[in-house]
Amino acid sequence: MTVMKTIAAAAAASFALAAHAAPLESLPTSGTLVVVPAFGEVKHANDQAVATLAIEEQDKDKAAAASRVNLKMKQGLDIVKKEDPSASLKTQGYYTYPVYPEDRPMPNGQSSKPRVPTAWRVGQYLEVTTTNLEKLPKTVAAAQKILTLNGLQFGLTPETTRQLDDQRIAATYKNLNERINSIAGAMGRKVSDAVLDTIDFEGSGNYAQERMGGAPAPMMMRSAKMMDSAEVSEPSFEPGETTLQMNVVGKVRFK
Repeated sequence: MTVMKTIAAAAAASFALAAHAAPLESLPTSGTLVVVPAFGEVKHANDQAVATLAIEEQDKDKAAAASRVNLKMKQGLDIVKKEDPSASLKTQGYYTYPVYPEDRPMPNGQSSKPRVPTAWRVGQYLEVTTTNLEKLPKTVAAAQKILTLNGLQFGLTPETTRQLDDQRIAATYKNLNERINSIAGAMGRKVSDAVLDTIDFEGSGNYAQERMGGAPAPMMMRSAKMMDSAEVSEPSFEPGETTLQMNVVGKVRFK
């Protein structure tokens, strides 16, 4: 009985060793459709700036506040046109808001009186689009004698973006080919056995680029004691760079 158990154990061990030593068989890949995502990007120094300048006045007389805003916006426009004649200008966001006194709790049984404005806030924004980045600090400093700088964004001109599109597509397609080669090798197939069935650029749907500009941020109130004619030191700006990205999805079928 002991001899029989020994023989059986030895046979089982031999079978296990043989199974372990046997090479794994690969799954058949003939006719397999493989979906391959890929990605590409290019970088370029920013060559355009969008500056948002603003003016706001407050007065008990609504007409007086509006008159000062209109005058100072005209002065600001003249300054920007003189400093940067090539800039594209667009006025926007003209607003007039009443300023009410703080609410006070009324004694029980008494109704509150209708609220009457104690003053008026009037303001307007000016959007300046320029490619003259070298002179931008001087232009902004000159405009800040009258207006305030409410926002600044750097980006690429439409012309530069179009020029970079060929590079972006080439980089994305190169990455797709590299990934297909890697997948073919992992499957034990030759790249020549693969046929590119479909290429879907921006297959992820992530194609909406963030637009420059947008709604201006809320403006801080100007001090009534600020001297509009005071000299303003030039600000420091670093345009930076923009990265343009593209996604692609390729469908590869193996013969």
